[in-house]
Amino acid sequence: MSASPLERTARTRRSQTRSRTVNARPALAVSTLKPHQYDLRPACASLICPDCKTWVPITSLQTKKPKLVPHDTGRAGKAPAIRCRLGSNRLVTVDVTARKWEERLVDGNSETVHRRRTTVRRKPKVAPAPAVGQIAAQKQTATVGDSGDGRPLWLLREMKWASTESAVRDADTRRAELPEGDAPLGAPPVPLTTLHPQRRAS
Repeated sequence: MSASPLERTARTRRSQTRSRTVNARPALAVSTLKPHQYDLRPACASLICPDCKTWVPITSLQTKKPKLVPHDTGRAGKAPAIRCRLGSNRLVTVDVTARKWEERLVDGNSETVHRRRTTVRRKPKVAPAPAVGQIAAQKQTATVGDSGDGRPLWLLREMKWASTESAVRDADTRRAELPEGDAPLGAPPVPLTTLHPQRRAS
Protein backbone atom coordinates (compact mmCIF):
# COMPACT_ATOMS: atom_id res chain seq x y z
CA MET A 1 0.00 0.00 0.00
CA SER A 2 1.57 3.33 -1.06
CA ALA A 3 1.89 6.20 1.37
CA SER A 4 -0.53 9.11 1.07
CA PRO A 5 0.84 12.39 -0.35
CA LEU A 6 0.49 14.07 3.05
CA GLU A 7 2.42 11.41 4.92
CA ARG A 8 6.09 12.20 5.33
CA THR A 9 8.60 9.41 4.88
CA ALA A 10 12.14 9.11 6.14
CA ARG A 11 14.69 11.02 4.10
CA THR A 12 17.80 9.53 2.55
CA ARG A 13 20.67 9.82 5.01
CA ARG A 14 23.43 12.04 3.71
CA SER A 15 27.10 11.35 4.45
CA GLN A 16 27.78 15.09 4.95
CA THR A 17 25.68 17.64 6.78
CA ARG A 18 26.04 21.37 7.37
CA SER A 19 24.31 21.27 10.72
CA ARG A 20 26.45 22.62 13.57
CA THR A 21 24.13 21.24 16.22
CA VAL A 22 25.82 18.90 18.67
CA ASN A 23 24.00 16.40 20.83
CA ALA A 24 24.41 17.02 24.57
CA ARG A 25 24.92 13.32 25.31
CA PRO A 26 28.43 11.96 25.92
CA ALA A 27 30.36 10.97 22.82
CA LEU A 28 29.83 7.44 21.58
CA ALA A 29 33.11 5.46 21.64
CA VAL A 30 33.49 3.16 18.66
CA SER A 31 35.41 0.64 20.81
CA THR A 32 32.23 -0.08 22.79
CA LEU A 33 30.59 -1.50 19.66
CA LYS A 34 31.17 -4.87 18.06
CA PRO A 35 33.22 -4.97 14.82
CA HIS A 36 30.17 -5.77 12.69
CA GLN A 37 28.28 -2.79 14.11
CA TYR A 38 30.43 -0.11 12.47
CA ASP A 39 32.39 0.54 9.28
CA LEU A 40 35.55 2.68 9.30
CA ARG A 41 36.20 2.74 5.57
CA PRO A 42 36.45 6.41 4.51
CA ALA A 43 34.05 5.94 1.60
CA CYS A 44 31.25 4.59 3.80
CA ALA A 45 32.06 5.48 7.41
CA SER A 46 28.96 4.58 9.40
CA LEU A 47 27.69 2.68 12.43
CA ILE A 48 24.53 1.25 13.92
CA CYS A 49 22.85 3.84 16.11
CA PRO A 50 22.52 2.26 19.60
CA ASP A 51 19.19 4.04 20.09
CA CYS A 52 17.23 3.26 16.90
CA LYS A 53 19.34 0.32 15.57
CA THR A 54 19.70 1.80 12.06
CA TRP A 55 22.87 2.37 10.04
CA VAL A 56 23.86 6.04 10.21
CA PRO A 57 26.73 7.80 8.37
CA ILE A 58 29.52 9.39 10.39
CA THR A 59 30.25 12.88 9.19
CA SER A 60 33.66 14.62 9.43
CA LEU A 61 35.44 11.35 10.16
CA GLN A 62 38.87 12.90 9.55
CA THR A 63 38.25 15.87 11.87
CA LYS A 64 38.48 16.15 15.64
CA LYS A 65 34.72 16.08 16.13
CA PRO A 66 33.07 13.37 14.01
CA LYS A 67 29.39 12.87 14.72
CA LEU A 68 26.31 11.03 13.54
CA VAL A 69 24.19 12.83 10.97
CA PRO A 70 20.56 13.67 11.80
CA HIS A 71 18.55 10.61 10.88
CA ASP A 72 15.12 9.03 11.04
CA THR A 73 14.41 5.73 12.75
CA GLY A 74 12.90 3.96 9.73
CA ARG A 75 14.01 2.99 6.23
CA ALA A 76 14.57 5.89 3.88
CA GLY A 77 11.62 6.55 1.55
CA LYS A 78 9.48 3.77 3.05
CA ALA A 79 9.07 4.18 6.81
CA PRO A 80 7.42 7.19 8.47
CA ALA A 81 9.66 10.20 9.14
CA ILE A 82 10.32 9.81 12.87
CA ARG A 83 13.49 11.61 13.91
CA CYS A 84 15.89 9.81 16.25
CA ARG A 85 16.26 12.54 18.89
CA LEU A 86 18.69 10.62 21.09
CA GLY A 87 21.16 9.62 18.39
CA SER A 88 21.10 12.47 15.88
CA ASN A 89 24.15 14.81 15.90
CA ARG A 90 25.82 12.73 18.62
CA LEU A 91 29.59 13.02 18.77
CA VAL A 92 31.61 9.90 17.98
CA THR A 93 34.99 9.03 19.45
CA VAL A 94 36.90 6.98 16.88
CA ASP A 95 39.32 5.16 19.23
CA VAL A 96 39.88 2.19 16.89
CA THR A 97 42.14 2.28 13.84
CA ALA A 98 40.89 1.01 10.51
CA ARG A 99 43.51 -1.77 10.50
CA LYS A 100 42.56 -2.91 14.01
CA TRP A 101 38.90 -2.90 13.03
CA GLU A 102 39.61 -5.09 9.98
CA GLU A 103 41.61 -7.55 12.12
CA ARG A 104 38.79 -7.80 14.67
CA LEU A 105 36.27 -8.24 11.87
CA VAL A 106 38.26 -11.06 10.26
CA ASP A 107 38.81 -12.79 13.62
CA GLY A 108 35.11 -12.56 14.40
CA ASN A 109 34.17 -14.05 11.03
CA SER A 110 36.58 -16.97 11.46
CA GLU A 111 35.17 -17.73 14.90
CA THR A 112 31.64 -17.58 13.53
CA VAL A 113 32.50 -20.07 10.79
CA HIS A 114 33.81 -22.54 13.37
CA ARG A 115 30.70 -22.08 15.50
CA ARG A 116 28.33 -22.87 12.66
CA ARG A 117 26.04 -25.74 13.30
CA THR A 118 27.09 -28.94 11.61
CA THR A 119 24.86 -31.65 10.26
CA VAL A 120 23.74 -34.00 12.99
CA ARG A 121 24.58 -37.57 12.13
CA ARG A 122 22.53 -40.15 13.94
CA LYS A 123 24.45 -43.03 15.41
CA PRO A 124 23.27 -46.40 14.12
CA LYS A 125 21.36 -48.48 16.60
CA VAL A 126 23.54 -51.30 17.88
CA ALA A 127 22.10 -54.46 19.39
CA PRO A 128 23.09 -55.06 23.01
CA ALA A 129 26.18 -57.20 23.43
CA PRO A 130 25.38 -60.83 24.33
CA ALA A 131 26.51 -62.32 27.62
CA VAL A 132 29.70 -64.37 27.83
CA GLY A 133 27.73 -67.58 28.16
CA GLN A 134 25.71 -66.78 25.07
CA ILE A 135 28.87 -66.05 23.07
CA ALA A 136 30.37 -69.39 24.15
CA ALA A 137 27.14 -71.18 23.30
CA GLN A 138 27.11 -69.67 19.83
CA LYS A 139 30.68 -70.80 19.16
CA GLN A 140 30.35 -74.30 20.60
CA THR A 141 28.50 -77.10 18.85
CA ALA A 142 27.39 -80.45 20.04
CA THR A 143 30.32 -82.90 20.54
CA VAL A 144 30.50 -86.45 19.18
CA GLY A 145 28.30 -88.74 21.24
CA ASP A 146 25.73 -86.04 22.06
CA SER A 147 22.32 -86.00 20.54
CA GLY A 148 23.69 -84.13 17.55
CA ASP A 149 20.36 -82.38 16.98
CA GLY A 150 21.99 -78.95 16.80
CA ARG A 151 21.29 -77.93 20.39
CA PRO A 152 24.09 -75.87 22.01
CA LEU A 153 26.51 -77.51 24.37
CA TRP A 154 25.49 -75.45 27.40
CA LEU A 155 21.89 -76.63 27.01
CA LEU A 156 22.99 -80.28 26.87
CA ARG A 157 25.05 -79.78 30.02
CA GLU A 158 22.10 -78.28 31.88
CA MET A 159 19.90 -81.17 30.82
CA LYS A 160 22.47 -83.68 32.08
CA TRP A 161 22.78 -81.85 35.39
CA ALA A 162 19.00 -81.76 35.80
CA SER A 163 18.86 -85.54 35.33
CA THR A 164 21.53 -86.21 38.03
CA GLU A 165 20.85 -83.31 40.39
CA SER A 166 18.54 -85.25 42.75
CA ALA A 167 20.96 -88.19 43.10
CA VAL A 168 23.90 -85.87 43.84
CA ARG A 169 21.95 -83.94 46.48
CA ASP A 170 20.85 -87.19 48.17
CA ALA A 171 24.46 -88.37 48.37
CA ASP A 172 25.49 -85.06 49.93
CA THR A 173 22.70 -85.33 52.49
CA ARG A 174 23.66 -88.89 53.50
CA ARG A 175 27.30 -87.90 53.77
CA ALA A 176 26.41 -85.11 56.21
CA GLU A 177 24.36 -87.42 58.48
CA LEU A 178 26.48 -89.20 61.17
CA PRO A 179 25.37 -91.65 63.90
CA GLU A 180 24.93 -90.08 67.34
CA GLY A 181 28.13 -90.19 69.43
CA ASP A 182 30.43 -90.86 66.51
CA ALA A 183 32.98 -88.46 65.13
CA PRO A 184 34.43 -88.16 61.66
CA LEU A 185 37.40 -90.41 61.00
CA GLY A 186 40.78 -88.72 61.46
CA ALA A 187 39.38 -85.89 63.62
CA PRO A 188 41.22 -84.98 66.89
CA PRO A 189 39.44 -85.92 70.15
CA VAL A 190 37.29 -83.26 71.74
CA PRO A 191 38.50 -82.29 75.31
CA LEU A 192 35.91 -83.00 78.00
CA THR A 193 37.48 -80.88 80.79
CA THR A 194 38.07 -77.17 80.83
CA LEU A 195 41.71 -76.31 80.32
CA HIS A 196 43.30 -73.57 82.47
CA PRO A 197 46.71 -72.74 81.08
CA GLN A 198 49.22 -71.24 83.57
CA ARG A 199 51.90 -68.72 82.87
CA ARG A 200 55.47 -69.76 83.06
CA ALA A 201 57.41 -68.38 86.04
CA SER A 202 60.06 -65.96 84.86
